[in-house]
Amino acid sequence: MIISVLTLFPEIYSALNTSVLGRALSESSLAVNVVNIRDYSKDKHQRCDDTPFGGGAGMVMTPQPLHDAITANDVDHCYHRIYLSPKGHKLDQKTVLKLSKLSHIMLVNGSYEGIDERIIDLDIDEELSIGDFVLTSGDFASLVVINAIARYIPGVLGSEISTEEESFSEGLLEYPHYTRPRVFMDLPVPDVLLSGDHKKIYEWRKSESLKLTLARRPDLLNSTDKLEV
Repeated sequence: MIISVLTLFPEIYSALNTSVLGRALSESSLAVNVVNIRDYSKDKHQRCDDTPFGGGAGMVMTPQPLHDAITANDVDHCYHRIYLSPKGHKLDQKTVLKLSKLSHIMLVNGSYEGIDERIIDLDIDEELSIGDFVLTSGDFASLVVINAIARYIPGVLGSEISTEEESFSEGLLEYPHYTRPRVFMDLPVPDVLLSGDHKKIYEWRKSESLKLTLARRPDLLNSTDKLEV
């Protein structure tokens, strides 16, 4: 997969060079190309923002640098172009899985008070939000999107089981995990996990997932089949 990121702050993406994603990038199972929007500004000072028409606080990103950056890096519109915005539809696991199957994604990041609406009209395929809150720039949301998508690219995690048995994969929160020692600070590992009985372990994990989901995210329990243990 190739992900192209358009940003005013390319230094933010140094975070991608660490841990699992850093290894995936170095082994070429995933490519992330970071593009500095300022490089496409025709302003002699590389300005990419101006005051909003109609007045109001803050600045708005001007359309010329963004449009030129998008079209120069996606001449034939091969990329699925996403603008990170609190007005977009909310990112969920279903969307992550859909995006992970694409070969080319472009993440367009606004800053200040946002971008000129004409860029959305002309150049954007989808608006995406990571939650009902506002960030200083879309870049932090882009990092979340890249991380979530990358986990479903073959070879990134090293095991498909990791993505099959995690929170939201079956519409439920994930069950609790335990490892050595068997007792820590007088708290023991549940006996069923030491039993070797795979059927009972499966049933316990499903039951715990349901309990956690009911307590913390009851909105996820929207189908009767999830209530069966």
